[in-house]
Amino acid sequence: MKIVRMQTREGIRYGGVEPEGVRVYQGTPFVAWEPTEVLADFEQVRLLSPVFPTKVVGVGVNYACHAEQTGRPPPRTPIMFMKPSTAVIGPGKPIVLPAGSEEVHHEAELAVVMGKVARNVAAEDALGTVLGYTAGNDVTARDLERQDEQWVRAKGFDTFCPLGPAIETEYDPRNDFSIECLVNGEVRQAASIDDMIFGVPELIAFVSSVMTLLPGDVILTGTPSGAGPIRDGDQVEVTLEGVGALSNPVAAR
Repeated sequence: MKIVRMQTREGIRYGGVEPEGVRVYQGTPFVAWEPTEVLADFEQVRLLSPVFPTKVVGVGVNYACHAEQTGRPPPRTPIMFMKPSTAVIGPGKPIVLPAGSEEVHHEAELAVVMGKVARNVAAEDALGTVLGYTAGNDVTARDLERQDEQWVRAKGFDTFCPLGPAIETEYDPRNDFSIECLVNGEVRQAASIDDMIFGVPELIAFVSSVMTLLPGDVILTGTPSGAGPIRDGDQVEVTLEGVGALSNPVAAR
């Protein structure tokens, strides 16, 4: 099932994508989740980020090709960082370039959306705590990342975490799905999620050994090689096979 979060005349609602349109649901996918008789036309739906998390946990250098590109050895354990919830935006919303950076990069990622409270979860049980998966873009001010020698400021600006367009609940991250990023129609990144050093079960187990993951929280699972600059006026599209395409314009502040 593809789950979307959308703006309606009645306020923000969740919906399920059907062939004829979007079925409006009561409640959320996490509690009191019930379909209504309302079916919205695709052209009338304004999509928001498919979830608004309490936190976004990022994972760095998690593709073998990315480690090779950066000249780093594969990490022995996942490298974690955090992005604030205020960085999250949905499809079509602009990525706003901050005034203090001259080198902002796109990073296409598979995003895991948690469906249950997870604390000290074993890897073999981890997928049972997931609601589904969506496409993410871990936008990064690369020059600030190098300058600070830490990642929070470089990755934490408002609009630096596009998510969407939908949460796919039937996606299986153990399959060999492709992920790619296009800028103005040009392919910048293209890889298989099978190239991840640490798979989704291992990442959930590791992160939940450090902090409690709540329903709706997001884990960004790393980006393949090819991350590069985006500029004012660009159009960035992250496509995750089996989920859909997340497209955002880029704008100067």
